Amino acid sequence: MDRILSLDGTPIAHRRQGDGAPVVLVGGALSTAATEGPLAALLAHRFTVVTYDRRGRGRSGAGPGGPYVPDREIEDLAAVVGAADGPVAVFGMSSGGALALEAQAAGVPMEVLAVFEPPYTPGAEGLAYKARCTAELRERLTAGDRGGAVELFLARTGVPPETVARMRRAPLWAGLEALAHTLEYDDVLLGDGTPPLERFAAVTARTLVVSGGFSAGPVRETAMALAEAIPDARHRTLSGQTRELSPQVLAPVLSDFFARRGLVPQS
Repeated sequence: MDRILSLDGTPIAHRRQGDGAPVVLVGGALSTAATEGPLAALLAHRFTVVTYDRRGRGRSGAGPGGPYVPDREIEDLAAVVGAADGPVAVFGMSSGGALALEAQAAGVPMEVLAVFEPPYTPGAEGLAYKARCTAELRERLTAGDRGGAVELFLARTGVPPETVARMRRAPLWAGLEALAHTLEYDDVLLGDGTPPLERFAAVTARTLVVSGGFSAGPVRETAMALAEAIPDARHRTLSGQTRELSPQVLAPVLSDFFARRGLVPQS
């Protein structure tokens, strides 16, 4: 992997593959560049796909000490986008979608932007739920219970307890625990859970907000609210999909959107 320095000097590891207009993939919670590999491989026949380890993950640096500040991650993404050649498309998965929206609203240049289910939790019940999860996550991380923090996140995203138990016995669990501290980063990024619709009205990129047809009702409603708030945006539902989105289903949707929006000639 190559490295580029963010504004505060933190090295951000990134990988390029394919040939064509640049597309940057922004992973969600507990993800690294490798997590985005299957989607990147499917897009690489038409685009130069850039995947990167978000701050504090994989081969990227954690930055200076102190509390997490979302602005630093916006600067990281700006550095990755700035290193690309030509107009850039960005896709953000889950909390990576929230980061991409925040970055574009802050002025990071993107020709087109697509996001999948930024995990905001609006409404009184949703905000109360987010507050409880934040408190419990911080309690577990403060106690050094990295496995407990990962388990809390998985439970929150609908992974059944029996599946979590199997995951704990699998080799992948150590890698998830190594990323556990970054769960707080995503938690801070999402604020109190309210989607910042007024702030996202500043997004100028042509935007696609995607949700799964089998996702929970509030998730789909939040996606539609985001699409309505962004001036040049539309919403699309992927039939049969949930939070565990299939790269094989997503890749042609992104490719078609980027082409129709003028990033590459239509084939």
